[in-house]
Amino acid sequence: MNAPQPVPSQEEITAKMTAVLDAQRQDYLKEGCVTAESRIDRLDRGIDTVLKHQHKLVEALNSDFGCRSRQVSLLTDIAAAVTPMKHAKKQLRHWMKGQKRPTMFPLNLMGGRSTIEYQPLGVIGVISPWNFPVNLTFGPLAGILAAGNRAMIKPSEFTPATSEVMAEMVAEAWDEKEVAIFKGGPDIGQAFSGLAFDHLLFTGATGVARHILAAASANLVPVTLELGGKSPVIISRSADIEKSVSRIMLGKTLNAGQICLAPDYLMVPEEKLHEVIAAAQKTVGEMYPTMLNNDEYTSVINERHYARLSGYLAEAEERGFKVIPINPSNEDFSEQPTTHKIPPTLVIEPADDLKLMEEELFGPLLPIKTYKDFEQTIDYVNAHPRPLAAYYFGEDKREEQDVLTRTTSGGACVNDVIMHVMQEELPFGGVGPSGTGAYHGEQGFRTFSHAKSIYRQARVNVGKLGGMLPPYGKATENTIKMQVKK
Repeated sequence: MNAPQPVPSQEEITAKMTAVLDAQRQDYLKEGCVTAESRIDRLDRGIDTVLKHQHKLVEALNSDFGCRSRQVSLLTDIAAAVTPMKHAKKQLRHWMKGQKRPTMFPLNLMGGRSTIEYQPLGVIGVISPWNFPVNLTFGPLAGILAAGNRAMIKPSEFTPATSEVMAEMVAEAWDEKEVAIFKGGPDIGQAFSGLAFDHLLFTGATGVARHILAAASANLVPVTLELGGKSPVIISRSADIEKSVSRIMLGKTLNAGQICLAPDYLMVPEEKLHEVIAAAQKTVGEMYPTMLNNDEYTSVINERHYARLSGYLAEAEERGFKVIPINPSNEDFSEQPTTHKIPPTLVIEPADDLKLMEEELFGPLLPIKTYKDFEQTIDYVNAHPRPLAAYYFGEDKREEQDVLTRTTSGGACVNDVIMHVMQEELPFGGVGPSGTGAYHGEQGFRTFSHAKSIYRQARVNVGKLGGMLPPYGKATENTIKMQVKK
């Protein structure tokens, strides 16, 4: 019998990560100009490994969540990981082209030329979350590899089976000097976030992001933060209630609401409240006539998050607020030996000091607030931290414009939720407490590149011609006069 292998200490793992970082950086420098062919090859290997291991990933995701359907995993994790890499592969030659910029008068007339060239940053760190672990590990690699970089990845400890498969995939698809992955818990994550990367991408909770920023600041590492927040949904009096609520509840129940862009609360006209509740019950009943033994209804990831969400509901009930579970078959969710399912649950007119109105939900709970005057919705959203997304449902163009221009959010959808994240050429990112920076598509290429400004001087001696060389004289005065006049 083989003796059990000793568990490496944090110091040993930190040393290993530092050694890989150094090896990646040296190999990147040795490579010099990273050609389009090299970048496409690395992307192709990423696409191939996701497609090859898709069934193993589906099984791992189902194991990690306790219950997650094959279709949900293929749509939201597998396809959503492959699509960005395929898009980047198609577009990267265009993205790599330098951009001409205007040269200031009179140097432009003398032959001076200004351009921007996009250069790889070097080694990018990626800390990916548990809710869509494949998508949010391999999706960012699209921009990272397209920009010519190397990458080091720290996946979530909450999805260990998926992380194990992804580690096999990374080792199979790339040399460790190209892409490397490090599994482990918060201690490994803390050490990882303190490495001297050339850029760090973190996707996760706002509270954790503060620690990431503090660790990265020691090496002045630029950081892109993809966080979350309480994304509002405003339903107008002009909206088709049944159609709107159908789309909202699809977004709220997908992955059991464990999506950073999921609707976090509704604001509905007070006279439409009962119609909205009825539409939500009807839609959920049609999608999930049963839930406990329905493989298509995803479980909450673990006991910790199940207890957190259950605590939010218990607080609301104890304080006398109306809580409406949407449970079409009246199933008993108290006995679940292998899952942590919670039915979609509406909370009507909750107080703002309830935990479920203070914290990002990240689960299948949906508070509903009412308004009399549409202006109240704008005031309410603006009185709270800026969210990752804002959603407007209706046909009133003035209201739509008010939501889009008078509130600030990372992104927005009109008459749907979440769908903007699927558009590869729309930058994805937050604002303020919902995140900083953005990626996806060309924006991802730019985020993971250095925009180097290059000026090519004319053949003439511009300094002498413009009187910039001592001793100063009439030419100098003429140059000054031209520059400082109104």
